[in-house]
Amino acid sequence: MIRRSLSAAGTAILAAVLLTACTTPTAPDAAPSAPPAVTPTAPPEATPTETPGADAGEPTCETIIPSTTAADFRSLGWTVQTEAFRVGATELSGGIQCKWGDSSVTSDRIQMFGWAPIEADAVQDAVDELVASGWKREDGSDGLIYVTENPDWAIGKDADGYGITYLFGDDWVKIADTKQSLVLVEWPPAQR
Repeated sequence: MIRRSLSAAGTAILAAVLLTACTTPTAPDAAPSAPPAVTPTAPPEATPTETPGADAGEPTCETIIPSTTAADFRSLGWTVQTEAFRVGATELSGGIQCKWGDSSVTSDRIQMFGWAPIEADAVQDAVDELVASGWKREDGSDGLIYVTENPDWAIGKDADGYGITYLFGDDWVKIADTKQSLVLVEWPPAQR
């Protein structure tokens, strides 16, 4: 008897579900809204990009290295000393050499960065002058020339044992207190 009651109850529930599914809903209070209209938007206007090196101005101690690096040095209380850029005894006009350090303490702990333009035909003469003075030349796989101070003279060296190093390009030269630090010299802006 209990089985018949459960079976009858199950049949009643099933019938109710089927009736509900088959009936049409009552008319809605409001007509269904149309999907929102899609308004085409014009593509954003192209912003003119700055031509690398255009209106870059003259190199400064704050612009030849990343601004965050210069800010970090200043946050340490470091100041910068600006000098003419030299390769050996030759001064290169239009260049700059910067020595960052703590001027309140006498120390050889400084960071040096520099950049200068150089005539393509003067690169070999500059490299030859440094090598004749005991500097070491290395040709990079990218066609660039590295000239680093003799490791026996180097006061500060990077993890690979390089001290002060010049990097010569086609019409520019960079200098840093170590070969690894050359990556921080980002001048002219076209090279960034």
